[in-house]
Amino acid sequence: MALKLITGPTGTPVTLAEAKAQVSQDLSDDDTLLTAFIATASEFAEQVTGRALLPQTWEVTLDEFPTTLIGYPDAILLTRVPATAVTSVSYTDLAGVTQTLNSSAYAFRNDDDFGYATVSCVGTSWPDSLGNVKVRYTAGYANAAAVPASIKTWILLQVAALYVNREAEQVARGTLVQLGHVDRMLDRWRMYP
Repeated sequence: MALKLITGPTGTPVTLAEAKAQVSQDLSDDDTLLTAFIATASEFAEQVTGRALLPQTWEVTLDEFPTTLIGYPDAILLTRVPATAVTSVSYTDLAGVTQTLNSSAYAFRNDDDFGYATVSCVGTSWPDSLGNVKVRYTAGYANAAAVPASIKTWILLQVAALYVNREAEQVARGTLVQLGHVDRMLDRWRMYP
C-alpha cells in the first residue's frame, strides 16, 4: 500500500495573529519567520498524529483489491483521517484497461474520528482486476475552527519553541542540550530501506 498526497491544504490551522500572540510579538519584523514556523509545526502535527488538519486530497494505491482484513471484510482502509469523501476508485481490468468504478459499486464509511475510514464493495465482491487499485479521497477538518483545540495549542507551543530556540542545540548552565524536536521534523521525509 502506498499513500500519496495529491493536493495539500491551502492554509494552516493557526493564524499568524495567533502565533504572534503566543510569542508576544506585535511587530511585523518576524512575520515571514513565524509563518514558516506555523507551516513547519502544522506539518509536524500531521506527521505525529497521522491526521489531515485541513482539507486535502490523498490517494492510496494497492496491488489488488483486498479480500478480508480482521474487522474490515473486503475493505480498503483510508489511513489519513478524518476522511471526508471518496472521489474515485479505479483499477486495471483483466484486459489491461484502467476502469473507474461507479460510486454505487462501493460504500464509504467513516464511523468516528478515532478510527480509519473504509471503502467497501457493494454486492458480493470487488471486480476481477490485474491490480493497480487506486482510491482518491479527501481528508481533513472542514476549516481551522474545526481543528481540535488541543492540536492547535500544540502547534502554537511548537511555534513558540522554534521562535525562542532558533538553533538545533543550546548551552544551558554550561551543558550542551540537543533539541530533540529538531531532528524529528525530518521523520516525514525519511526513506526506509
